[in-house]
Amino acid sequence: MALITSKEMFKKAYEGGYAVGAFNVNNMEIIQGIVEAAKEENSPLILQVSAGARKYANPIYLKKLVEAAMEESGLDIVLHLDHGEDFEICKQCVDDGFTSVMIDGSKYPFEENIELTKRVVDYAHSKGVVVEAELGRLAGIEDAVNVDARDATFTDPDQAVEFVERTGVDSLAIAIGTSHGAYKFKGEPQLDFERLEAITKLLPGFPLVLHGASSVPKEFVDLCNKYGGEIPGAAGVPEEMLRRAAKMGVCKINIDTDLRLALTASIRKFFVENPSEFDPRKYLGPGRTAIKDMVAHKMRNVLGCSNKR
Repeated sequence: MALITSKEMFKKAYEGGYAVGAFNVNNMEIIQGIVEAAKEENSPLILQVSAGARKYANPIYLKKLVEAAMEESGLDIVLHLDHGEDFEICKQCVDDGFTSVMIDGSKYPFEENIELTKRVVDYAHSKGVVVEAELGRLAGIEDAVNVDARDATFTDPDQAVEFVERTGVDSLAIAIGTSHGAYKFKGEPQLDFERLEAITKLLPGFPLVLHGASSVPKEFVDLCNKYGGEIPGAAGVPEEMLRRAAKMGVCKINIDTDLRLALTASIRKFFVENPSEFDPRKYLGPGRTAIKDMVAHKMRNVLGCSNKR
């Protein structure tokens, strides 16, 4: 078992017409639930850490928890920085042993995004680390990402080609209609598959990434709402749309909100049924199981990556 890059993982996913899940982690129980599911599903695995997770749990703790998960499970794992906002945080994660980093320069003009991304790529590649970047802007809120719908922009296919060629980036997060966080679509959610097809044709064999692809099953939202305050939105992208995207060059799909809702639903239910309980193990244990079940569902029924390790 080892920390690995996503290069070979994405090559297999592209050729096999499936996507690999990149699951956000914040604490021990979340990591345990994800890794247990990956082991049972015999699935490739990316664990990713956001800026918020680094502040909350401390990057040293998170790295050691991932190392413990590898040792216990025997799995190879990609350790990825999600939404790195500047060169310094990307460099720090590379130096800390991450095998993949994302530099998110999508808020900058095109040329500035290229300049920043190229700087990260040059440093990361010199250390054997792969780089994801983003072109286009997703609406929504998640950790440090906060983009108003009025400022969201879809990815231009021709710009995507130029961006990849000039930066040397290893994968590209594109905007085709997904949104960060738990949210409600106005009307039926739609992904721009025509745009995705155009990008794939212009960048054959190149791994694309979807952020903001929340597709939490309705029963988890209903469970959250039944045992507490209403979850704001959580309509999500229909799972069949994500399965279709995975067959069209999308090799990595980020999964975070779904995990939060599964964990929250489990904990809310526990305290309604056990209001006098105060042992964290009693409610975090079922929460861990809820995470595991959600991840297994994603791998088996949405991503198509079960038995692809």
